[in-house]
Amino acid sequence: MTRPTPLPGRRVRGSQTGRPIMALLDLLGRRWALRVLWELRDGSSPTFRQLQQRCGGISSSVLADRLRELGQADLVENAGDGYLLTEQGRTLRESLAPLDDWASGWQPKASD
Repeated sequence: MTRPTPLPGRRVRGSQTGRPIMALLDLLGRRWALRVLWELRDGSSPTFRQLQQRCGGISSSVLADRLRELGQADLVENAGDGYLLTEQGRTLRESLAPLDDWASGWQPKASD
């Protein structure tokens, strides 16, 4: 059974009312979703097969599901010759850049 695409205003994991941040976190928390977005960050427009190879290990059915969901969320689009980030997808990428910077310097305490 396919779950509906998490969107603002729609009931999602962690929010009965579909608060926008909860809808986004539910969408980005789905298996391979962030990897697909990451592989589209450079502005290239890989074909389905090329994107599948870049993601390494993703099945074609899961990739198709993620592309469908990310498309319904207006983050990714099929440009005919390949997939690319939409304007909203690009602003999301820019919004995630500080988190990537933070994660690069992340050094958890050593456990005892």
